Amino acid sequence: MSFKVKLNGITRRWLVNVLIVVLSIVFIFVLLLSLLLSNYYYNTVDRYMNDTLENILSKYSSSSTDEYTENAYKFVSEYTEKSKMEVQFINTEGNIFASTSGYIDDSSVKSEYESASKSDTAVKYVGKNSAGEKIMAFTNVFKTQGEIIGAVRCVASLERVDHQIFIAVIATVAVGAIFVLFTVFLGFYFVGTIVKPIKEVGLVARRIALGDFDAKIEVSQNDEIGELCDTINFMAGELKSTDKIKNDFISSVSHELRTPLTAIKGWSETIKSAAGEDKELVEKGMDVIMSETERLSALVEEMLDLSRLQSGQMSFKMEKIDILAELAEAVIIYEESAKSSGKLLTYNEPSELPLVMGDGNRLKQVFINILDNALKYTDRGGEVEVSAEYSDGYIKIAFSDNGCGIPEAELDKVKERFYKASNSVRGSGVGLAVADEIIRKHNGLMAIESEEGKGTTVTIMLPAEPEKEETESQG
Repeated sequence: MSFKVKLNGITRRWLVNVLIVVLSIVFIFVLLLSLLLSNYYYNTVDRYMNDTLENILSKYSSSSTDEYTENAYKFVSEYTEKSKMEVQFINTEGNIFASTSGYIDDSSVKSEYESASKSDTAVKYVGKNSAGEKIMAFTNVFKTQGEIIGAVRCVASLERVDHQIFIAVIATVAVGAIFVLFTVFLGFYFVGTIVKPIKEVGLVARRIALGDFDAKIEVSQNDEIGELCDTINFMAGELKSTDKIKNDFISSVSHELRTPLTAIKGWSETIKSAAGEDKELVEKGMDVIMSETERLSALVEEMLDLSRLQSGQMSFKMEKIDILAELAEAVIIYEESAKSSGKLLTYNEPSELPLVMGDGNRLKQVFINILDNALKYTDRGGEVEVSAEYSDGYIKIAFSDNGCGIPEAELDKVKERFYKASNSVRGSGVGLAVADEIIRKHNGLMAIESEEGKGTTVTIMLPAEPEKEETESQG
C-alpha cells in the first residue's frame, strides 16, 4: 500500500504525543539498564576484591612482624593474577613496601591505613590514583595478639570496567534507537491507513453537503473506519430519502394551498363583478370563501402540529383533577410487581387533597416513571414509600426508597436528557428529563435528594387550586 503522509493533523499529533512517550520510555529504560549494569559490574569487582583480601588475611593471620614482611614478598613473587588486580602490602608507617605490580606508588595511603586500623572491616576507596586512573581499593590490617603489624591493600582499575559498561550502554542505546525507528515506521504506516480514508470521507461529506446525495464511499476496510464509511453511505441514502419526502411534502402542500387559494381568488372576483346585484351569488361566494379559509387554517395548524412533533414539544389538556386518583392508579400498577420481586411498596394515602390544574395523563406518566425507577434501583427486601400532603398552597408528593442511591457527582445531571447514571441498570436516560419538563409545564418543581448506598427521595411540588374555586367546582 502506497501513501503519502504530511506532518499535519493526525500525523503531527501522533508524532508529538506518541513519539514523545516512546522516547521517554526508551530513555528511562536505557538509564535504568545503565545503572543496573554499572551496579552489577562494580559489585562483581567488589566481591572479588573482598574475597581475595579475606583469603590473604586468613592465610597469614598468625604471622609475626618479621614473618609478615617475609610472607608479603613471597606472596608478591608468587601472585599470578596481576592483570586482574594489584595487591599491596603496607607497613605500620602507612607506606607501601611491596606490590604485585612491582611498582611502589609514591603516594601515601596513610589515610586509608589509619581508617582501616580503626575499623573491624575492610575500608573501601573509589577514586583516582597518582596517575589519574580511576581505581577501587580495599584495605584491611594484619593483627597479631591484638597488635597491628601492617596492612594489605587490594587495588583494581575501574577503567576497563567503565569501558565494558560504556559498550553495554551503547548497545542498549542502539537497540532503543532501532525500536524508536521501527515504532516511527509502523506509526506512519498506521496513521496513513487512517488519514487516507478519512480524507475520502471528508470529500464525500462535502459533496453530500452540497446536495449530491448519490455520492458514495468505497468501503475497503472491515474495521471502525469501514464502519464509518458505511454510516456515511447510509446517511447519504437517508438524506436522499428525506429530500424526496421533503420535495413530495412541498409539492403536496403547494397543491393543497393552491386549491383553496384559487377558489378564494375566483369567488372574490365573482363577488366584485356582481357588485351586489345578485345577493344569492354573493352569499354563496362568501360561504365558499369562509369554507376555504377554514380549510387553509386547518392545513396550517396541521403543519404547526408537525413542527411541534419534530421539535419534541408536548401538548397538555389542562383541567382540574384529583391528583390522588392519578397517584393511586400509578401505585396500583406497581403493587403486584413489587410484591412478586420481594420489595415493599407503601402508600401513605391522605384522606383528601385540594384539586390541581393539570393534565392527569401526563402527571400519571410522571408518577409511573418515578415509581419504576425507585423499584428498579431497590434490591430485594427493600422498601419504596409514597406519600402526599398539602402545605402552603402546594401539594407535596414524595417517593422514597432505600436502594443504591445516586453518586453525588451525578446528582445534578440525572434530569438531563439522555443522561444515564454510572449505576444504571436499564432505561433510555430520558425518563426523568421528560418528567421534569412535564412538572415544569404544570408550574411545579421536581427535586431529587440522594445518598449513595442509602437511597433516593424524589419530591414533586404542584400548586393547588384555591379552596374557594374547588368548592364552587364541586358544587
